[in-house]
Amino acid sequence: MKIDRTMPGSTSPLRLLTSRTTAGGALRIAIVGPPWIPVPPSGYGGIEAVVELLCEGLVRRGHDVTLFAAPGSHSVADVYPLLDDAHPDAIGSSLYESDHVALAWDQIDLATERGLPFDVLHDHSGFTALAMADRIAIPVVHTIHGPLDPDTAPFYRRHGHKALLVALSETQAASAPAGVRIGAVVPNPVDVDRWPLGLIKDDYLLWIGRMDPVKGAHRAIRVALLSEQRLVLAGPVQPGQEKYFHTKVEPFLDGRQILYAGEVAGLAKQQLYARAAALLMPVRWQEPFGMVMVEALACGTPVIAFPEGAAAEIVIDGENGMLVADEPQMAGAVTSLETIDPRRCRASVAERYDIANVTTRYEHAYRRAIATDHRHKAQRISRRAPHHLSLPFPSRR
Repeated sequence: MKIDRTMPGSTSPLRLLTSRTTAGGALRIAIVGPPWIPVPPSGYGGIEAVVELLCEGLVRRGHDVTLFAAPGSHSVADVYPLLDDAHPDAIGSSLYESDHVALAWDQIDLATERGLPFDVLHDHSGFTALAMADRIAIPVVHTIHGPLDPDTAPFYRRHGHKALLVALSETQAASAPAGVRIGAVVPNPVDVDRWPLGLIKDDYLLWIGRMDPVKGAHRAIRVALLSEQRLVLAGPVQPGQEKYFHTKVEPFLDGRQILYAGEVAGLAKQQLYARAAALLMPVRWQEPFGMVMVEALACGTPVIAFPEGAAAEIVIDGENGMLVADEPQMAGAVTSLETIDPRRCRASVAERYDIANVTTRYEHAYRRAIATDHRHKAQRISRRAPHHLSLPFPSRR
């Protein structure tokens, strides 16, 4: 579908919505990505990488996919940025997220009015789209990319019923608070063919992620010191993370045993994964998934992790890595890495997280959302005033 960039009130020159013919059973899918980082990401950007792969898988299956994403995005899907600029330094800003979602909602409404409605909307953008999911006349599937914790639980209790909720792991689904129904569990995808298989390893351990305390770079440093192994740290220092980096990481960087590679992408990132002796995952929170683990395993690199969050599902102890209780055990596990076959590591993710597998599971979620929505659509549309009409107000006497 093409988009109208001439709608009243928009500062973006959107093009006219047109239709592509879809085969029987194919869906017209609107995907709302985050507004901050382009798809695919040039560096750090887990959600954006997932959105890129999902679009590829859906288009390959014959679906008509429109991606609303940050400016600078490109995809095999039809890509339409709604804001004037990307905002990588304002990740999580409600200003840009709400602006992005509101403009997407306008386009979805216009598509419906012109007789070219989307069948389903798949949201990856944050919180605003779910909160406003009952304001559009098509079913919504919302992937929960963040934790279900005391901070987010009230939000999902109030708004979770407005969409079919997708968890990234069984662990995340099990953490859903009372009153929040998870409609499907679909892991993040990986295209194994994009990652080189490293059969010969160098003598360094790898930690990769953003410099947030929950990601555990400081714990990885302790493991390296305990095991007397080299450690390469890679990832961005995002706004608000400077103090942590300067106090907990930077003092240990000596250019010999503990090295910082900065934010890495492309071939450099692939080679870091493929040549590492192991990826350290010293996370002490219920991380919903952990894309770095899947990427490392795709490169044949074993993962040593704490059994927190989805790590206990992704890492098969003794098969593609080790699950350990603390930093001393993580350091001790380094001596057993030769027992892990890189080919088994790669096969373990190809079997479970292949893009075709994930796409099929999302197709099932879309059709379930559509089938459920039909039972309520008449009531839903009747509650919704057309955007071009004025709401009636009681007269003053």
